Amino acid sequence: MARRIATLLSFLGVLGLLVLQPSPMAAQARPGAAAAVKAELPRAVRRDVPLTGAIRRAIEAGTRNTSGRPGPNYWQLQTDYTINVRLDPPAGTLTGTETIALHNNSPQELREVYLRLDHNIYRGLVPRGGSVPAENTDGMVVTRLSVNGEAVDLAAPPPGGRGMASAPRKLTASNLDQTLGRISLVTPIAAKATATIEIAWRTKLPGGPGRGHRMTQRFDDTLFQPTQWYPRIAKYDDLRGWDTNVYLGPAEFYNNFGRFDVKIDVPAGWIVSGTGVLQNPQEVLTPKARERLTHVLESDTVITIVGEDEVGPGQASAAGDRLVWHHVAEMVNDFAWATARKYVWRATRATIPGKGAIPIHMLYLPEHANSYTNAGPVARHALEFYSKLWAPYPFPQFTLQDGPSLGMEYPMVINSNQGAADHEAGHQWWPMTVGTNETWYGWMDEGFNQYMNILSGADARGVAPNLNGPGQLYGRMSGNEDEPPMMWNANYAGNMYGFQTYSKAPLMLSMLGGIVGDANVQRAMSDYAKTWSFKHPSPWDYIFFMNNALGQDLNWFWYYWLWTTESVDGSIANVTTTGARTVVSVRQDGQMPSPVVLKVQFAPNGPAIKPMTNAKMVDATTAVVTWPVDVWFSGNRMFQAALDFGARPITTITLDPDCRFPDRDPADNVWPKPAKATTPAPAGGMGRGAAVCGG
Repeated sequence: MARRIATLLSFLGVLGLLVLQPSPMAAQARPGAAAAVKAELPRAVRRDVPLTGAIRRAIEAGTRNTSGRPGPNYWQLQTDYTINVRLDPPAGTLTGTETIALHNNSPQELREVYLRLDHNIYRGLVPRGGSVPAENTDGMVVTRLSVNGEAVDLAAPPPGGRGMASAPRKLTASNLDQTLGRISLVTPIAAKATATIEIAWRTKLPGGPGRGHRMTQRFDDTLFQPTQWYPRIAKYDDLRGWDTNVYLGPAEFYNNFGRFDVKIDVPAGWIVSGTGVLQNPQEVLTPKARERLTHVLESDTVITIVGEDEVGPGQASAAGDRLVWHHVAEMVNDFAWATARKYVWRATRATIPGKGAIPIHMLYLPEHANSYTNAGPVARHALEFYSKLWAPYPFPQFTLQDGPSLGMEYPMVINSNQGAADHEAGHQWWPMTVGTNETWYGWMDEGFNQYMNILSGADARGVAPNLNGPGQLYGRMSGNEDEPPMMWNANYAGNMYGFQTYSKAPLMLSMLGGIVGDANVQRAMSDYAKTWSFKHPSPWDYIFFMNNALGQDLNWFWYYWLWTTESVDGSIANVTTTGARTVVSVRQDGQMPSPVVLKVQFAPNGPAIKPMTNAKMVDATTAVVTWPVDVWFSGNRMFQAALDFGARPITTITLDPDCRFPDRDPADNVWPKPAKATTPAPAGGMGRGAAVCGG
């Protein structure tokens, strides 16, 4: 999702401006804070990560382990959907039936089943976050429900209500007017068994102005863009059992993988796009459109399948009164679609490494053509670049759909024009392939995506990516009382949901790259993506996997970034030179530790520069010296960094020269201290500091 959150670069620019203007209260508080620091109370550096009861149970059960790979007993549900839905444009309604095969691959019997009924957020009497629907509706109205052929009594009170003790036990459902419904089973679904759930339902797609994503799903009665439009089985996993987070609007999803066989009944002349592969082109497309489609994979040219002047039955689609479009998708975690009376349909290709060419479809209203002029090339670059970066794009096609919900992603589908195409395409890896829990841990989805967008953007411009700056910049955000830790349930993150979910992970990965190297971070994440494809990793799986892939115990790093809102706040406190030896007194006033990295600039002339074992010469007069984070584990806040390069004079010393470690005031990272602190933008425009990052 991109529209409701500013891009990372815009955020960093605004943050840089804001944090450089201290509030009066902050200015008043600084002397006291400084006095507390000078007391030299040792800090207790935590070097492990908290293990909740959920992850402990999973490790004990063998479904997960500290390798970061799925355990020998790993399992996950699979849900296969067969759906028939009919659109009534004048009424703005969908009416559907579906059959769900729920494969209980868990070792437990299921005594209840939870349903995701997200369209109930459009009812007036449900919990909501910051979202306001375009209109209030009746929500998702379930008219019939059965389990293994036995009808659910939709009128019966839920178990535990008055009079239930003497009433015969029935198959019942509750909360069907909320976003999370519940079916109470008479006969549990046995472990390793499959149950069949049948549902009939209807819902109205809201139209008009709304606030928040997915709150508007149609343009009048001429374009419809349904999302979360059908009853879904909630996620059941080895960590917490049923996922019972209600849908509040801002946060996103956690779904089961499975097969979707979907038939969509719309008026003839309307074009339908969506997840999956069209199964019956001969029944719904004109001969001209079918012939044009045969040429899509021949080159990178963008070709027209249905033109602006081809409107109505027999022109845009096959002739008739109504047509049924049949799509099938294998192993996906959701299904989205769109349809319009006057869609322009254009297509091109992407060439996926190790797989070959796949089609990219673009469907948009004629009046929005300018927003799709470059959509094909942008989407192609994203699919090809991310396939090389992480893992090959696994799906058979990719579609961009025009509509009111621009900036949203689903398997094989993005509701986007060219503006957000790169970001939304990135979601095909997280969470459409690596099935992260976006509801709880949005940073594993949106945050990773924002990070990789930086890499893709640089590649598209033909330049090397520059991740210097973001890690340091977090130091000026740290301490904001509105900020929840990244491990706080994102569904309830509040005012700083956007920063927690989108913006902080790239800052974290900037620092990680400063410790182990950006290329190593990306290699490890590629292996992680391949290992957890079409599975459901937790944050602990990611942490353990990265530790092992990078060959380091980085639990201290993960703890401070994910469970706290602390920073490093480093500085050069003093520099003394005795003979050929210089000692740099480096302070860390924050709770988060970091390696000590010093850039040492020498005079252009003088005695030969002696080598140091922990130093690397960048050029003839510049060395970068590194001490590991371990130097802080004793609890000291001051480290005496000894430089033994011989008698060549040192002209400048810079702490954290690549601006990777969170720092409240980078101006005190340079010796000798400039007469007047300046704040030029670091290389790449990724923040502000006393010196150009990496310069």
